[in-house]
Amino acid sequence: MSRKVKVPASRSHEAATVESLGKDPAFAAEYLNGVLADGDVDELLMALRRVAQAFGGVAKLAAGARLNATSLYRALSANGNPEVRSLAALLKAMGMRLAIQPIRAPSRRGGARRAALT
Repeated sequence: MSRKVKVPASRSHEAATVESLGKDPAFAAEYLNGVLADGDVDELLMALRRVAQAFGGVAKLAAGARLNATSLYRALSANGNPEVRSLAALLKAMGMRLAIQPIRAPSRRGGARRAALT
C-alpha cells in the first residue's frame, strides 16, 4: 500500500517567482535589470529581497559578502537605502555585478563625449 503525498493545490505568485529566480541566474539578472530600468527604488529593493531569498537568503548572502546581516536586512527593507559598496558586495555574492550601459548607441563623431555629458 502506498502513501499519498499531499501536494499543495497552488502556490503563491511570490513563491513561484522566487523559485524561478533561484533556478536561473540569467533570469534573475534580467529581472533586476528590468526593475532597475523602471527607476523605482522601492521596487528595486523588493526585487533585491526576492533575488536574495532565491539565492539562499539574506543571512547566507551577507556572510558570503562579508556584510553584517542585520544591516543588510535593514538596507533591503522598504525604507532601506543600501550603499553602492553593499549593493556591489551583495550582487557579487549572488554571482552578479553592477554595470552601467548607455541608453542609446553614440554617433560616430564625438558621440561618446556627448553621451557621457547628457
